[in-house]
Amino acid sequence: MRLDDYIEELEPDEEAERRRLAKEKSYAITDHLEEFERQFDDALSGDTLVGSTAPSIFVGRSNYPDIPVGLLSPVGNESDAEEYVTDGDWYRQGYAIDDVLQRRTGLLNSNKRANVDSPSIASRLTPSVHDTWDGFVGVQREVAIADRPVDLEIGLDDTPDLGLDAGTDVATPRGPRANARNADLTENPHVPRPVKKTLEDDDWQAEGAMTYLYRRGFDVYEINSILSAGALGQTKQRRLVPTRWSITAVDDTVGKFLRGSIRNAPSIDEVQVWANEYVGNRYWIVLAPGNWEFELVEMKAPGSIWNPNPEDDLWMASASEGYEGRSSYVEETAGAYYAARLGVLEYLESIGRQAKCLVLREVSDDYWAPVGVWQVRESVRNAFEGQYGEAETFHDAVSEVATQLPVPLARLRRKSELAAGLQANLSAFSSRT
Repeated sequence: MRLDDYIEELEPDEEAERRRLAKEKSYAITDHLEEFERQFDDALSGDTLVGSTAPSIFVGRSNYPDIPVGLLSPVGNESDAEEYVTDGDWYRQGYAIDDVLQRRTGLLNSNKRANVDSPSIASRLTPSVHDTWDGFVGVQREVAIADRPVDLEIGLDDTPDLGLDAGTDVATPRGPRANARNADLTENPHVPRPVKKTLEDDDWQAEGAMTYLYRRGFDVYEINSILSAGALGQTKQRRLVPTRWSITAVDDTVGKFLRGSIRNAPSIDEVQVWANEYVGNRYWIVLAPGNWEFELVEMKAPGSIWNPNPEDDLWMASASEGYEGRSSYVEETAGAYYAARLGVLEYLESIGRQAKCLVLREVSDDYWAPVGVWQVRESVRNAFEGQYGEAETFHDAVSEVATQLPVPLARLRRKSELAAGLQANLSAFSSRT
């Protein structure tokens, strides 16, 4: 399909009005917190939360290396615990921002402090986590490696601190929190065989274990939980990893694996433009013939969550890599870079091709609360499910897409290395197959 026809036929985001209404009616979150408080009182027996079901975990980063480690469990909705797990299903079900926040306010984060690694420091808090399978950290690890929610009982030292931590653009928001005294399993968790294999190999480095699980069909969400609980890597090097860090680490590691798998693949033979829109974020993905290169350019509108002053100028950031990848961590675009790159690499690996790729992310003021980097990952992944527009050259593609962006083409070229550099090499694209 010609690119101009493709752009004309893009349907407006059906969730836009729903998101706008959610913004106007975000008082519903307060209602959910009040309902949580009532359900919590009903579920509490003395100072013990009985019949709890933990579908996931959280590892914080405050006061590192003595950090909060938590069990996340719905209160009053234990039978639906699996629906509270952050994964691609949230995108497929069309969750709006308000839906995500309601899910998070329904999860109790029962947490204790633990040391990520050092036995000498950790002795006054918890045993070294290198191979811990008892106590609170052990229960958390059992929850992380299980392939379904786990039933347990949690002893609490106080009542929950009701509220919603908006979090970051990497990790999902967090709801009510309470200090935990202990936690006990009331069932034997079911652990998939590939996970058992990684645990039993004392000399398997974390990167290799991650790619092994990915190749065995585990999504990055599951791998992230296992890594965060300190259950991957060589035994003596296993440590708790803050959730925010582990999300990016898994996206980066799996991305490098996929990049290696297409290293000698033939190039695509046409310039393609893909698009997607979700929760106030719009994505344009331009693929061009050539060896692997990648760049993410973010444009955040005034009044959006990361550029809150409506009087400010539009905020832009970019990061890129060449055929050999990066040697340093991406600062400006952070986790969004690795999540978007993963989605592109998964597509290229699925068709057995490589390409140069420019991802343009426009964050509108409809993005009124951060829901986590999963929405970047899933938006890019699912962009490749539809049709794409074709262009004669990369320059033509970027010029046409720029008419849909909140910045002029000249400003985009000043920020984007690919947009600025490739226009001088159009002959290279037309000669490659």
